[in-house]
Amino acid sequence: MNQVYKNLALWMVIGLIVILLFTVFQGTQQSGLEQPNFSEFLKAVEQRHVESVVIRGNFVTYNLKDGGQTQKTYVVDYPDLIKMLRDNDVRIAVRPPDSNPWYAMFLQSVPMLLFIGVWIFFMRQMQGGGAKALSFGKARARLISEKQNKVTFQDVAGVDEAKEELREIIEFLKDPQRFQKLGGKIPKGVLLVGPPGTGKTLLAKAIAGEANVPFFSISGSDFVEMFVGVGASRVRDLFEQGKKHAPCIIFMDEIDAVGRHRGAGLGGGHDEREQTLNQLLVEMDGFETNDGVILIAATNRPDVLDPALLRPGRFDRQVVVPRPDVKGREEILRVHARRIPLAPNVELKVLARGTPGFSGADLANLVNESALLAARQNKKFVEMGDFEDAKDKVLMGVERRSMIISDSEKRTIAYHEAGHTLVADFLPGTDPVHKVTIIPRGRALGLTQQLPLDDKYNYSKDYLINRITILLGGRTAEEVVLNQLTTGAGDDLEKATEMARKMVCEWGMSEKLGPLTFGKNEEHIFLGREFARQKDYSEETALQIDVEIKRIIGDCASRARQILEENLEKLHALARALLERESLDGEEVSRILRAGTPLSAPAPA
Repeated sequence: MNQVYKNLALWMVIGLIVILLFTVFQGTQQSGLEQPNFSEFLKAVEQRHVESVVIRGNFVTYNLKDGGQTQKTYVVDYPDLIKMLRDNDVRIAVRPPDSNPWYAMFLQSVPMLLFIGVWIFFMRQMQGGGAKALSFGKARARLISEKQNKVTFQDVAGVDEAKEELREIIEFLKDPQRFQKLGGKIPKGVLLVGPPGTGKTLLAKAIAGEANVPFFSISGSDFVEMFVGVGASRVRDLFEQGKKHAPCIIFMDEIDAVGRHRGAGLGGGHDEREQTLNQLLVEMDGFETNDGVILIAATNRPDVLDPALLRPGRFDRQVVVPRPDVKGREEILRVHARRIPLAPNVELKVLARGTPGFSGADLANLVNESALLAARQNKKFVEMGDFEDAKDKVLMGVERRSMIISDSEKRTIAYHEAGHTLVADFLPGTDPVHKVTIIPRGRALGLTQQLPLDDKYNYSKDYLINRITILLGGRTAEEVVLNQLTTGAGDDLEKATEMARKMVCEWGMSEKLGPLTFGKNEEHIFLGREFARQKDYSEETALQIDVEIKRIIGDCASRARQILEENLEKLHALARALLERESLDGEEVSRILRAGTPLSAPAPA
């Protein structure tokens, strides 16, 4: 109510000033019209001092002889005026009166109106908050009400452990006595950590929908500004707003924008970002208490956060939001599929098994792409084939059938992909082949896709060796059959070399060098990339590392060559099938390699 009275008083003052200025301008205008008076005008006409007049309604503008100035006067009903002017040889001009008398008054009052408008604008800027010009230090947090937020925990699936942690905080806010009677204290901060797209922000929206307390939402980049000291000021204002609405929840998305490790900036301790972080540390756990204000933050880069920010008392809990497992993926698909009509042949459990490594955002995109594909074909329901096509589009890219490829290049691509497929099928313990295609997709001319039967969280040395062998199978097939090397294997060689380097330098899988790690990742902000690998070993060790990487790659290439040479007929059969059908699924590949059953003719387009 105090703010209402302040605004009312301000507008009353503005109204009084407008009336005062209008009165002053009006008085000035009237005084200007009264001089000279009508009698002086008649006297000047009788003395033949007037050279010409312009009559416009009741106003007369006259020019004096001998270079006299132009003057105005107001004329009442005077019938002998024209005769008097003609008798004294005065040139007479008559103009129609103004159609709108307010027009002239408006033109005369334009400067006054501009002045008042500018003054009101600056007054509002000085008293306003948020994103106004003179309120840089105000936090840009958005208070989310229950009507604005429709997301609840029922809309979040696949992260049951994280939901339980956050549900406990909501219950603490609703019934603090239940926990305080045993001496428990409310957590001051919760950090949501996980890869991109796993649902950290969605969890925060669900908290806002479930909690019956004020919920403020702000991004870490909102504290960054071109003016010095603005970030720290906004942090202070944010927690002041939180204290006024306590108990409340403040959600800060992408906290790594302001919470990065101190001492790595260009300005040392006086860096603006570090000042913002210092103020955040003080507000979360300083001399002043912020009881009832819980800070929930989200990031996918916990490794770059300052240790002082992660200690208990500031972020008491770190909730990991991982990629969902097969059960979680099925639940997420079920949540997103509620909004689209599904055909009876859609099995979400099969889709969940065929999408390992997908995040929640990937699955939402998969459902959306399948609905778009079905709508493009004017279907009434989304069928299983639409989901499969959408999955291929997401995993492998869009088909580029318009790309013209010569027969010789198509033959090379067919043998390249057949080499990958044959080696992958022959080696034990590898992921089964899901689909092989020589249709250009995305940036690739052809693609061999493998999908694991279940989620993998740990990889053995044998699995990695087999993976490198499969990557080298395409290049080896070109060399064995076509006796040529092409640039199509560039990406395979890069992935194989990187995997072999990690086996030697990071995972200690080299018998010659032993269980050691070589080199460590350190962040250098001056470099063009986030991390640079620091060399902490001798030149002799570096030479041994290169020799060991080359040995692993060479052994895998020899192994792939042996497999292909021993199964040359199967390689030719796969290549012929690819040239005929252009795409093969896992079942068709198995029929060719196992029983040798010929494929049926391709369906007409």
